[in-house]
Amino acid sequence: MSTDTRTEPAGTQPSIDRAQLGLAALVGAVGLLCIIGTWSVVPGFSGADPLGPRFVPRVVGAALVILAVLLAVVTLRGDVPEAEGGEDVDLSARPDWATVAQLVAIFALNIALVDFLGWAITGALLFAGVARVLGSRTPIRDLIIGAVMSVGSFYAFYVALGVPIPPGILDGIL
Repeated sequence: MSTDTRTEPAGTQPSIDRAQLGLAALVGAVGLLCIIGTWSVVPGFSGADPLGPRFVPRVVGAALVILAVLLAVVTLRGDVPEAEGGEDVDLSARPDWATVAQLVAIFALNIALVDFLGWAITGALLFAGVARVLGSRTPIRDLIIGAVMSVGSFYAFYVALGVPIPPGILDGIL
């Protein structure tokens, strides 16, 4: 009993998915970039890091190259991924460019105002704005959730991780 699930008629060559080969080439290129990029890294002479700064990027790069080769091999064999059975997305529907434009505008506004207003305020506005564009009709609740998340992430980055995030007009209060 054969387990071959391809639907080509008998005696024909399987079609090769060029998009998968392109993905394999991209993944392989990123892997090679990770490996080649570590050649210029000068290892430190600290006893605290026995592996050095080149180890992890080289392992990740090697894994990406191996995965790219495996993807290319299975693609050239004719294997094609199966569609999700429970997917409820209508692939024939046209993209909603108005929603995309609104989301881009909200992100651009956030980028423009984050230095002046600070992350705590713009993060809350970002969350509430994106929720509104994506269909939420509870702006007060969205602002409260956004404020809690943005202040929480501000302290998580600024205090716990030591990564400075702009406090903006709330400098001295946060």
